[in-house]
Amino acid sequence: MRTWIVLLLWACAHKTVNAVALSRGPVRRKTKEIEGQEDKELLRRSKRGWMWRQFFLQEEYTGTEHQYIGKLHSDMDKGDGTVMYVLSGEGAGTIFVIDASSGDLHATRSLDREEKPFYSLRAQAVNKKTGVPLEPETEFIVKLHDINDNEPKFDKEVYTASVPERSHIGTYVTQVTAQDADDEMFGYSAKLAYSISQGHPYFSVEPNTGIIRTALGPSDMDREQREHYQVVIEAKDMAGQKGGLTGSTTVNISLTDVNDNPPHFTQSIYQFSVPELTNVGSSVGRIEAVDADVGRNAEMDYTVVGGDGLDVFDISTDRKTQEGILSVKKPLDYEKKKSYLLQIKVQNMHPDPRFLSLDAKDIATVRISIEDVDEPPQFQKVSYILEVKEDAAVGTVIGSVSAVDPDIRRSPVKYSIDRHTDVDRVFGVYAGNGSIFLQRPLDREEFAWHNISVIATEFRHLDNPEQTSRVPVYIRVLDVNDNPPMLASFYETFVCENAKVGQKIQTISAVDLDDPVGGHRFLFSLAPESSVRANFSVRDNGDNTAGIFTRRSGFGRMHKSTHLVAVVISDGTFPMQSSTGTLTVRVCTCDRDGNMEMCNAEALTSSAGLSTGALVAILLCILILLLIVVLFAALKRQKKKEPLIISKEDVRDNVVSYNDEGGGEEDTQAFDIGALRHPEAMEDSKMRRDILPSESLYPPPPLRRTIVPSRENTDVLDFINQRVQENDGNPTAPPYDSLATYAYEGNGSVAESLSSLGSVSSEGAQDYNYLSEWGPRFRKLADMYGGEDSDWDS
Repeated sequence: MRTWIVLLLWACAHKTVNAVALSRGPVRRKTKEIEGQEDKELLRRSKRGWMWRQFFLQEEYTGTEHQYIGKLHSDMDKGDGTVMYVLSGEGAGTIFVIDASSGDLHATRSLDREEKPFYSLRAQAVNKKTGVPLEPETEFIVKLHDINDNEPKFDKEVYTASVPERSHIGTYVTQVTAQDADDEMFGYSAKLAYSISQGHPYFSVEPNTGIIRTALGPSDMDREQREHYQVVIEAKDMAGQKGGLTGSTTVNISLTDVNDNPPHFTQSIYQFSVPELTNVGSSVGRIEAVDADVGRNAEMDYTVVGGDGLDVFDISTDRKTQEGILSVKKPLDYEKKKSYLLQIKVQNMHPDPRFLSLDAKDIATVRISIEDVDEPPQFQKVSYILEVKEDAAVGTVIGSVSAVDPDIRRSPVKYSIDRHTDVDRVFGVYAGNGSIFLQRPLDREEFAWHNISVIATEFRHLDNPEQTSRVPVYIRVLDVNDNPPMLASFYETFVCENAKVGQKIQTISAVDLDDPVGGHRFLFSLAPESSVRANFSVRDNGDNTAGIFTRRSGFGRMHKSTHLVAVVISDGTFPMQSSTGTLTVRVCTCDRDGNMEMCNAEALTSSAGLSTGALVAILLCILILLLIVVLFAALKRQKKKEPLIISKEDVRDNVVSYNDEGGGEEDTQAFDIGALRHPEAMEDSKMRRDILPSESLYPPPPLRRTIVPSRENTDVLDFINQRVQENDGNPTAPPYDSLATYAYEGNGSVAESLSSLGSVSSEGAQDYNYLSEWGPRFRKLADMYGGEDSDWDS
């Protein structure tokens, strides 16, 4: 019974709402009278006689006629046609139109809610004739009803994600999100549901959130089997119901690597060979292990774990290629061992206990064969230290070195000394047995040590420097007491005239070039020649020093200004060596306190002055400078001008240059050109300028001359021939060729003018053979110019 009552009430309420909303009928309001107090006049104002709620319009209308929205009506409209409805606001007159008489509201075109969900409009009832508003303007809203016309769209067209391999079921991978432009408040147009259309059975997606998770267990998600997956996710509106719109996206999923594979060798046995002379640290070979993992999970570590070459070979890892590098750890010897066997272990550097045991490893066997090499001799020691006394006789054997051929054949060895280490050839070595002997006397005080190198070479490889070996030999020269002690320095002491008996005037010491084992012990005494009527005495202090004391008083500087004291110095080593040193003692005048007075200036001058050697050097420098000055002065005086002709035996052609350039062809003032026009006028006074005149020569007889034609008709060949005959017949001419310049061309010359102003600018080939007809002197010119032309033409 209650259910029926509720249904009845709901039906009534629904009809009432529809009547108000769909018919868009006006709601009447009562009018009210308002009495005015100020002008004491009764006024009446009617409020708005209509009010509409919002109108609803369906989007995406596809009809051909205008879409009806609703009807506007006012209480003032009595149906007599005097009321006109006016519309204003958003889209009024374009999108929305109203029938002015009936108040019917229409939409002129299809609208899209996603572009604009509602429109605000205003309507007013006015007098049709006067246009006077009958009621205040009323605002209403036209809201668009949504339809499912937009499919879901994802934020990205392609998603990229990754997940570790061996992940458990349900491991989070990534999340995708789609958006629907439809109205979420109206039906299920924007209610989305996610599903997977490609990617089964490896992955799944949550329908409501779009979260993608793994759908298979660890054993099925193995990167080494398959690394990349492509998953297609769909989003469907209408909560996934039938008829909903669908959007899709692609998700590229990669499995990241975990350390779930141990390394293993590509082969179980490796074989290598290496020469026995391979240096320590050199590579023998490489072994390779592979790991299905990548990156840090594929890093391996190699170790030598067994075999008879455990201490002879070593192995390291190449971090770029992950290969094991075998290297020599100790020197190899084919004669001692010809092969080695190694056990090599490889394992991961970063094992993951979740997927791999910490003891996962692989073992391989490596066989290394040693190759025999012809080795040079080997010395039994790395170096030798020998000792010899410095007084050893020449030829004495001081020691020996020994080297053997390490090869099986045991070839004999020849010994020699590297003379770069024994330039003075002090030592020698017997080639057969390596005994080292003296070739020159030794002196420890000159060289206490000698360092030489002995070379060992097989007799069958004497010419092969690579088949040699060297060993350093250090020879120590032992000391022999062969040097006497001497005074440590030059002593110059003073004694006062008023000195007393037994007064100490000087302390002396000695030095010895020898180096005794127990150290030096010097003995000092007065020499026999100084003991007779001695004025001084020597007292040994026992510490390798001695004091000089006076034996009398009253020294007179005027009587004897200096005294010489001879001191004998001997050492305590066998055989004992001794020497005599002389001290010079000056007698000086002193004051009461013993300070020297008269000999201070002399002593200071002597000590501060220059030595004899320095003075001699200064004098020599001054003398050399004077000699240089004198030599320059003498050279300057003797300098004279060289003669034009240096030797009469010089039969070469000579060119005499007078350095008179002149002013060119236009300059007629520089010289008298008339002399060239009339050369016969110059004959009487012509003299040779290239030789010195001789008074003993008698005047030459007058020569028979030929009258020279005028300059207009003179041929240059005749002119030159005349001059040649005159020079050949001149007895004053020297017996050698000299260059005579005539500077006159004449008229009608084959060579034409030599002036640059009248020269032909043509560079064509010319024939210079006519020069050969002028005699032997011009034949050389013809050869030169003819040769150059031929060279240029070639």
